[in-house]
Amino acid sequence: MIVQGNIVEIQNKRIFKGEVEVVNGKIVAVREANHNQENYILPGFIDAHIHIESSMLVPSEFAKIAVKHGTVATISDPHEIANVLGVKGVEFMIENGKKVPLKFNFGAPSCVPATSFESAGAIINADDIKLMMENPDIKYLAEMMNYPGVLFDDAEVLKKIEHAKINNKPIDGHAPGVRGDDATKYIAAGISTDHECFSYDEALEKLQKGMKVIIREGSAAKNFEALINLLPEHFQNMMFCSDDKHPDDLLLGHINQLCERAVAKGIDVFKVLQAACVNPVKHYNLDVGLLQKGDDADFILVKDLKKFKVLETYINGELVAKNGKSFVKSVPFEVLNNFNTDKKEVSDFKFESSSDKIRVIEALEGELVTNQIEADSLIVDGNLVSNTTTDVLKMTVVNRYKNDAPAIAFIKNFGLKEGAIASSVGHDSHNIIAVGVSDEAICKAVNLIIENSGGVCAVNAAKEKIVSLPVAGIMSDKPAEVIGKAYAELDEMAKQMGSTLRAPYMSLSFMALLVIPALKLSDKGLFDGTSFKFTSLEIN
Repeated sequence: MIVQGNIVEIQNKRIFKGEVEVVNGKIVAVREANHNQENYILPGFIDAHIHIESSMLVPSEFAKIAVKHGTVATISDPHEIANVLGVKGVEFMIENGKKVPLKFNFGAPSCVPATSFESAGAIINADDIKLMMENPDIKYLAEMMNYPGVLFDDAEVLKKIEHAKINNKPIDGHAPGVRGDDATKYIAAGISTDHECFSYDEALEKLQKGMKVIIREGSAAKNFEALINLLPEHFQNMMFCSDDKHPDDLLLGHINQLCERAVAKGIDVFKVLQAACVNPVKHYNLDVGLLQKGDDADFILVKDLKKFKVLETYINGELVAKNGKSFVKSVPFEVLNNFNTDKKEVSDFKFESSSDKIRVIEALEGELVTNQIEADSLIVDGNLVSNTTTDVLKMTVVNRYKNDAPAIAFIKNFGLKEGAIASSVGHDSHNIIAVGVSDEAICKAVNLIIENSGGVCAVNAAKEKIVSLPVAGIMSDKPAEVIGKAYAELDEMAKQMGSTLRAPYMSLSFMALLVIPALKLSDKGLFDGTSFKFTSLEIN
């Protein structure tokens, strides 16, 4: 096979008319040649940090869509399914991913459960990590979210890190807001990346201290604008990722969108492509081609180097997508789950109180961090209830692995004026999380999730709508187009009910993520992520 176009040599900063010759999935020649093709040939895009589960698609279905956008590989942390099913869940992701051409590179989840302050469905300890690190299918130690464990020399955490070092595998970081001496110690432990920087200064400090910074632009957390101006100077030590991308967003685009935005800002296209295509291959030692003789034939054809409209995607010399059509086929797979709780009563969501003031989680658009604020209580018949006037709404996290009393908190900025929304996608333990205008609506939404053994839903007086997620309670068994459309309709219903957030379900899913400050809710109670301990809802 010979493919012609304008060949983009990223590392040599050179573009020339030429052709790529492929034999048995390998590039045997890249040479200059005269032709009248106007397209550009470049290495495929790589998402440098993603939880495939957040697309609500199993890897094989994710691949069908991603290849249309020129993605040939991912650095995938199967942390979400691991919190539900443990090592068995990781093995499911690896085996399912192997059935399609896209090159999934899975890591060993380092924090299952993410903290001891929540109930997960499984535990992955240092002994499990040792075995996983010896597995050639495991490419790295996935994000070390337990940064307090690193800073305070937790023995179990340090053992996990040591197993990665012994096997010569990179260690991914997760240290939002960690600066100064703490950042120095965290990096010195051997942790080489961070995708959690949300300010220019934080990212610059970590780059100066030798870390690689991954610019994240997902469905909820968006740090592109804050960090992109670092790229011109630090392009050799930066990458792009989506971290968490919902199915409707994935249908629209992937890493190609970030390249388009970066070039539109006037950043040198070679520097942009270094971050999007080259750096992940070098850092994680991937078996992914970089458009050089002897490489795997993993490359893409794009119409131009401004919009990056993908015309063709090749993986191992196989044409996997052309002009927006994917040739990746659906594959059969076993549906695994771990859902074991009974339906709830309205009375379960009551919170008796006589306190005038309460602590409230303030959700922030486009951020995983939250603020801790105070608000006046609204008490009816001794029960703390939602206040739609001030947009301080009741929220709950319900343990899905066993029968337990729901945890209650209040949250601002969801904006609902009626009904409730709920999800069994609740990072990181994936318990049921819901927010609503009344106890009745919250109970109805939670029970709809329980009846379906997982999903995302919206309920109001007129109707109820759910997207079922039977695979571990976090992924669909349906194709992307089906789930993407259904999810988009559900998202629209939440907005019609008053939600002002751009991605209400994605934002909701992070309100139980205790490792990101300042205030979150686990199934065990309200949690102060700054002091790393539980706190009270009532302010006495």
